[in-house]
Amino acid sequence: MDEVEVVVAHSERATLRVGDVFLKVDVDQARLDAEVEAMSLAPVPTPQVLWRKPPVLAIAALTGTTLGSLGGPSTGSPAAWAAAGAAIRKLHDAPLPPRPGRAGRSITALVAELDDECERLVTNGVLPADLIARNRQVAQAALRPWTPAFTHGDLQIAHVFVDGDEVTGIIDWSEAGQGDALYDLATFTLGHEERLDDVIAGYGTDIDLDVIRGWWSLRSLLIVRWLAEHGFDPFAPGCEVDVLRSRM
Repeated sequence: MDEVEVVVAHSERATLRVGDVFLKVDVDQARLDAEVEAMSLAPVPTPQVLWRKPPVLAIAALTGTTLGSLGGPSTGSPAAWAAAGAAIRKLHDAPLPPRPGRAGRSITALVAELDDECERLVTNGVLPADLIARNRQVAQAALRPWTPAFTHGDLQIAHVFVDGDEVTGIIDWSEAGQGDALYDLATFTLGHEERLDDVIAGYGTDIDLDVIRGWWSLRSLLIVRWLAEHGFDPFAPGCEVDVLRSRM
């Protein structure tokens, strides 16, 4: 009998694996609707939707493996990382989806959220004030006008599967929509800066590295406190706090 594996679980949603089926439980029906819609529109391999019965979405497991995880070693050949870059570029070049995504928040909204979060981090003593100030400065590079693209919105390294040097699928599309393409590239390479050149080689166009670094800092500052409050460890080696320290 297949065992139930808890892939991720917190107060907002949970993902379980039973054999070759993933069960996503999300009380936000709009988020599940957005995920299914994005997978149907994306011009890259995505999981097969097996069935839906709110609040559960059942999808088939993908073949292959991920290129690593945040805080863990990166795996795969340079060609595999380049293939991931090429797949991301194909997504970004696709016709725009109908709604904004996580990567599509306005500069005004991001500035307000970032300033508020930095103040909370200082007030609560979560991180040293000089570390916060330096990364707030670095994050400024990401706060600039951008041309909307079809973005995944949560393109963590653990969400892209490869088999050899071929991308077999991309999972977890609940944050997809119109957004800043460099947000996706920064999310994918977060904590694995040494792979950025390979990804850009596959992506096939010049990238403003200061913006990528800005998104690394911005994303990490915004999520450290949330992670700590939901049972995750952003202070683990190679994770978000180390990303912030690398900018000092």
